[in-house]
Amino acid sequence: MSDHHVTSADIPVNGEHLDPAKVSKLKTICLAIMALGTLASYVVFLMGNNPSFQKIAGIYSYSWVFAVFFFFTLSIGGCFWTLLHNVTNSGWGTSVRRIFENLGSTLPWMLIFAAPLALPQVQHYLFEWMNEHRAAVGPSREEALHHTNHLLANKYFYMNIPFWYGRFFFYFVGLGAVIIGMRKLSTDQDKDDAPGTWRLFKARFHSTYTFIIFAITITFAGFDWLMGQDYTWFSTMWGVYLFAGSALNSMAVIILTAVWLKNNGYLKNVVSEEHFHVKGKLLFAFTIFWAYVSFSQYFLIWYANVTEETKYFLIRNTGGWNTGMICLVFGHFVIPFVALLQSRWKRNWNILAWISIYTLVMHVLDHYLITIPERGISLGNIEPTVFGKIQPTIPGAFVGDIIAFVTVGAGFLFFYLRAMGQHALYPHRDPRILESANISN
Repeated sequence: MSDHHVTSADIPVNGEHLDPAKVSKLKTICLAIMALGTLASYVVFLMGNNPSFQKIAGIYSYSWVFAVFFFFTLSIGGCFWTLLHNVTNSGWGTSVRRIFENLGSTLPWMLIFAAPLALPQVQHYLFEWMNEHRAAVGPSREEALHHTNHLLANKYFYMNIPFWYGRFFFYFVGLGAVIIGMRKLSTDQDKDDAPGTWRLFKARFHSTYTFIIFAITITFAGFDWLMGQDYTWFSTMWGVYLFAGSALNSMAVIILTAVWLKNNGYLKNVVSEEHFHVKGKLLFAFTIFWAYVSFSQYFLIWYANVTEETKYFLIRNTGGWNTGMICLVFGHFVIPFVALLQSRWKRNWNILAWISIYTLVMHVLDHYLITIPERGISLGNIEPTVFGKIQPTIPGAFVGDIIAFVTVGAGFLFFYLRAMGQHALYPHRDPRILESANISN
């Protein structure tokens, strides 16, 4: 717990606010990178039908979806921690709840970066099943598919283009409305001289059923944007696998944010090493959970030995990708597992920050291996005259991966910093703020 017992006299009447001068330069740089990178990317995608741009657009489509889904998992993780905090009526996390909410509030803005996935020019390279749907001619598309592709015809109830668009916008509108509503309830509390507890009960009630929206979003977005790149492949563990990585790495971002704020003089009286200890425990728990789900997915696919499932690992165990998969086993689980066993390291926020950075690097590797190995396979199958024969990797394509990652990352950071500057850094009028500030575990 803190060096001294925190009382209401230690909590500023108007809370603590981020000094705009401390982040204005960084925000400007991020905005400039985001604007230039996004504009250039949109031009490439919109020109995707032009023969001169076909090769770049096809390769870059995979770079883009890799970057978008990586940062999407961090935003949606912020929504998860906000809802979990509310529904469990958690006291310890009140001091850092605003960080959860700010991270989650970046989700609606991710639509700017996800929008190219809704362009037919981009879908042509990413989703082979859409090409077959658009090519199917007959009284009804489902009936036409029966004569050309029985597998797609059987999956028609879920994999059809109008429903795909409906789901696509629902992810941002549905869960976006949830996180905006939760954040508003929280920030309105800051302005109320007699806040009481009614907002806490209201947040708890509305966080219960909206958890379903969260679960649908992370699961179906993973189906649509990642699993849909190869419509013949499926895994029953896919949704929970993506959720585990999302919860784990959004907590890493939350820890890094809290450390950054502490090192800049904020949260002095309300966030102590006890809070980092709790967050370190959560990081540890989700490291194990991610490993458990990953192994379960691999084990089930290996045990079933069904062609439609094993192809995912066959591709990723070919050539250099196999090295990456082995790195994932040790890097994403063994090393952080050993590091986070140390209780004193979880309580030391600077060490915990380095572990969090390392975890995020492994998350990048995880999502790179999810998306990019499919690129050479699918493009060679869709347009062999443009991309050549099917191959495990496309030389030089990693440049686009870096550009897409920096562009979307700059945008994500800009909206996150913007959210942090809009309201107090913690809910200073929450009735549980002193309970949180004085936690001991």
